[in-house]
Amino acid sequence: MIEITMPRLSDTMQEGSITSWQVAPGDQVSPGDVLAEIETDKAVMDFEAYDSGRIAELLAEPGTAVAIGQPIALLDDGTDRPVAKRAEDRDDGPHDGPRPTKALVEGAVTDRSAAVPQPQMAASPLVRRMARDHGLDLGRIVGSGPGGRIIRVDVERALAERAGVSGGPGGEGPADARQSRRVPVSQLRRVLARRLTQAAQEIPVFTVTMAVRLDALTSLRAQMNQQLAASGQGKVSLNDLIVKAAALASREYPAVNASWAGDHILLHERVNVGIAVATERGLVVPVIKDANSKTPAQIGAESRSLAGLAASGELALEQMSGGTFTVSNLGMYGVEEFRAIINPPEASILAVGAARPELAMEGGEVSVREMMRLTLSCDHRLIDGALGAQFLSAVRRSLENPWSLIL
Repeated sequence: MIEITMPRLSDTMQEGSITSWQVAPGDQVSPGDVLAEIETDKAVMDFEAYDSGRIAELLAEPGTAVAIGQPIALLDDGTDRPVAKRAEDRDDGPHDGPRPTKALVEGAVTDRSAAVPQPQMAASPLVRRMARDHGLDLGRIVGSGPGGRIIRVDVERALAERAGVSGGPGGEGPADARQSRRVPVSQLRRVLARRLTQAAQEIPVFTVTMAVRLDALTSLRAQMNQQLAASGQGKVSLNDLIVKAAALASREYPAVNASWAGDHILLHERVNVGIAVATERGLVVPVIKDANSKTPAQIGAESRSLAGLAASGELALEQMSGGTFTVSNLGMYGVEEFRAIINPPEASILAVGAARPELAMEGGEVSVREMMRLTLSCDHRLIDGALGAQFLSAVRRSLENPWSLIL
């Protein structure tokens, strides 16, 4: 008997959850067969079998978080080797496991129409215990797991529906006047919440804000896009130019392009800029590798490609890994200024506000300037105030003298 455990599928992964099982107890599998889709903090991946045998039991319910190294299934390979306890009874540490063959952004599940055999059990012991503790009749619950199996989210949904009518699991108290609807938390959102909470609690952050004049940048961008359009290429956005400016500043001030590692600091040789992208599935941060050595047009083309993959749920893990600095732009939503939370293990993040006209005194006369505010959040453990200000000044210098971005 072989114990199949939750694999480590990314460098930041601590736990994962089964999005969907592609096998059922009794199925015969061979190496390379897809057993399940596993959701990590970054993506959903196909998990393949490494051995041949018959699926004896599925130990992890879809939607339930499982720590790395905990068993998720048992595979009968014809041997008599002993197996470990169920996942809910174990307390082992994590270890590495098999690697995925493809990666999809959170929630993007490949459509498969192959019939799944009816599992041997209608519900796991964990689900039965939940139902018993809350006085639920499993016979009245429609299962959404493989073959109609009742899973944890089905029990939670039933509890939420009952609470909406009677006020709580015990059937007592007034009805919920808010008419709330219980929504399961995805693995991506769960890990994101944990990491950002940890970052907010552990990282001493300070911010610096500068206003940037965009007249010259806007004029240059219009000329660039005119030439790019004539040659059949895509346009360059303001964000593409900001990414380039931030990458150049990271090269000029390498201490910002770094990570805190406890007893030492990691200075990164490559400048890999992450761009925060909002999708229907949640926030993802694809990474533009070596952004300092790429032209704004190259950055623009790569940004559009990555954003398209993010929207369709086809970003690969390597396209979201290795970032050393992040740019978060909410200007397109009309946000004038905000403070972004640092994405560990990076040391800083640049928050970009909206470009808007402002009145200013120039030569004794009132003039209109196009302005934008940039806010840099810094990890004070390795970036001091003066360094953060110098870095942001370098970004502003490049944007206000934009020819440096294309030379």
